[in-house]
Amino acid sequence: MATLPVYRWRLAPDGLATRRQLRARNLRPGGQPVVAQLERPRRRRGPLVAYLYRVDLAVPVRPMTPARWAALARANAARRRCSVCRRDAGYVIPASLGMCVPCAFPEPSDTVRSP
Repeated sequence: MATLPVYRWRLAPDGLATRRQLRARNLRPGGQPVVAQLERPRRRRGPLVAYLYRVDLAVPVRPMTPARWAALARANAARRRCSVCRRDAGYVIPASLGMCVPCAFPEPSDTVRSP
């Protein structure tokens, strides 16, 4: 297996772009292989790595159809629905809780204890 060329941060040649840079131009890699990688050094940890693709081989982004918009809306609505009380929380339910905040942390009831 051949190794990829590695470029330092901001020193990649023209004609190569990351996925985000391609998306900003309304392009996508389109199945092409990674041709290089970009590394940004960090202190005390390994470098940040971004993969580079050729811009001339990139293809246009597929347009969103009404069915895809509807599926995305249903998926986002499901992320807001509490699994316990089944209500729309109005925000995305945290995955760490798995339920809305009122269900996860119920208010203590004001019951009077009898002696």
